[in-house]
Amino acid sequence: MTELSSGAAAGVPPAGVDAATDYILELRELEKHYGHVKALKPASLSFRRGEIHAIVGENGAGKSTLIKLLTGVIRRTGGDVLWNGQSVSLSTPLEAIAHGINAVHQEVVLCRHLSVAANIFLGDETVKFGMLQRREMNRAAQKILDDIGFNLPAEAILGSLTIGQQQLVATARASLRGTQFIIFDEPTAYLTRQEAAQLFNLIRRLKSEGVTIVYISHRMEEVFELADRVSVLRDGTLVGTRNISETNDAELVALMINRTLDQIYHKEQIPFGKLLLETKGLTGKGFNDISIQVRAGEIVGLYGLIGAGRSEFALGVFGRNPTTAGTIEWQGKVVDMRNERTAIELGIALAPESRRDQGLNLNLQIGLNINLPVYDKINSGIVVNVGEEKKRADQQIKDLGIKTPSRRSLASSMSGGNQQKIVIGKWLNHGAELFIFDEPTVGVDVGTKAEIYRLFARLLKNGAGIILISSYLPEVYELADTLHVFRDGHLVGSQAYREHTHEEILAEAIGV
Repeated sequence: MTELSSGAAAGVPPAGVDAATDYILELRELEKHYGHVKALKPASLSFRRGEIHAIVGENGAGKSTLIKLLTGVIRRTGGDVLWNGQSVSLSTPLEAIAHGINAVHQEVVLCRHLSVAANIFLGDETVKFGMLQRREMNRAAQKILDDIGFNLPAEAILGSLTIGQQQLVATARASLRGTQFIIFDEPTAYLTRQEAAQLFNLIRRLKSEGVTIVYISHRMEEVFELADRVSVLRDGTLVGTRNISETNDAELVALMINRTLDQIYHKEQIPFGKLLLETKGLTGKGFNDISIQVRAGEIVGLYGLIGAGRSEFALGVFGRNPTTAGTIEWQGKVVDMRNERTAIELGIALAPESRRDQGLNLNLQIGLNINLPVYDKINSGIVVNVGEEKKRADQQIKDLGIKTPSRRSLASSMSGGNQQKIVIGKWLNHGAELFIFDEPTVGVDVGTKAEIYRLFARLLKNGAGIILISSYLPEVYELADTLHVFRDGHLVGSQAYREHTHEEILAEAIGV
């Protein structure tokens, strides 16, 4: 195991490193084509030993292609890669790992049915006389987790942990195995604040050991907190590299999307209409005595730390989780939200936090996903109206700007932003009146965020209401007409648009 020392300040190379010349990895005119499609145009980029180098860009900018090239998942079409000054092919994942290149992906790709320890040592198990030494591996894994500051049980089955905890296990695994170069792809998408702090501590400690970190994120505040340098990709092209101390988020956003930062949050003043939903003292597992209203044309924001009860409340409203007290009124009438079908039939739609696990069938085509809620409307008996099926799917693909060559493409082949659009298109197709969006912009770039926010405005103009659940305070602060703050399952504060400051809202959420 690599012994980790205390962290170094961001922007300061380890002692003895010549920041100007000591490159561990150099890309020279690297490119990747798929037929006539240029996923990555000739790009030259160098990574210094022991630096944290952020890469930002919209979905489709070429970030995923770059990761796959560096980890040996795909082969480059052209250009050279130099590792410690020597040309390398990086033609297979095993070759990349042998050089010390590892990646921690946004979606965990470990074995959910195995223990945390078994996943950490996967492929490098301790065996004596042909027998797997589970106790020894558990002890060694627990020491690794404790040493790097991850409060996780080594003996637990991976699938029993939260997505964020599984992400930390993947990080612990990647930080071992002789790693010299780690790529983090949206690593905090599913982490709590505490888990993110643990991750950041580890990243800084690895940097102080001379490990090079490539940090890919849509969260600008993380880029500026951690990175020494940042490179921007747009449409498969490298458009610039900046020292983090010499740039700002406005410049980076402009490089990424050719739009200014104040154009991202699209907020229109839309008159409120009829009362759609009202809860009175609603109580269930994880939430207690919640009373809110949602009107047509209104965004109601639910803010709080992860685990505060926001999502649990929303699932109670949607009929997925049972409620034990209180009432739900839909357009003035008390309803028994006994299951999800009841909510859907009333006109309530849920775009869940984990779109991959709960919002989509990844093995189905995009068109099939979009039409799932309406097949009972577009069939005559047992025969589906194929023309109507195509029309509805193509209309949502066009209106939402889903980037796909065909409605027949699998949902699994789409980027995170496009997958979110498919979930939204599914419910637009259904004609819902109240949309519950749980963390709708997790893992999507600023350009796609802007598109989603403009879509919100369109929904509101058409008479819908929105419940917006987000752990990202600027999002709910800039968009919500009414903002409710949750803490420990209770509603601890409510305010109108921009009535309170960020600091006041965060204090309510934390309880200080």
